Amino acid sequence: MRREADPGRSAAWGRGRIAETAAMLLLLAKGYRILARRWRAPGAEIDIVARRGGTIVFVEVKARRSMDLAEIALTPAQRRRITRAAELFLARHPRHGGGDMRYDMILVSNGGWPRHIQGAFDADV
Repeated sequence: MRREADPGRSAAWGRGRIAETAAMLLLLAKGYRILARRWRAPGAEIDIVARRGGTIVFVEVKARRSMDLAEIALTPAQRRRITRAAELFLARHPRHGGGDMRYDMILVSNGGWPRHIQGAFDADV
């Protein structure tokens, strides 16, 4: 049995892709090199994996109507899934390890510039 596509879900997916593209462009403008986008691991996805200098950065992008809503949209469970996925990324791509590591967020809201929060959360959440 085929499921009907949910128009609301499709629209949210499209907005998410646009937000991720804006976040990626912001990172490139700031001198980051993009290593992966929408990297999937069992049970999790990392929106953007980037590197600048000796630091590898795992970036979660949140798009909401306001920056305040975007900032509180990352749950502790999502943080745990992202940190597990980051460990798997490094295990599968050992050449990217060996330096510093950080978890950032990029917040995107209607009509505003993306906001980059470096070190938004720690792996021990």
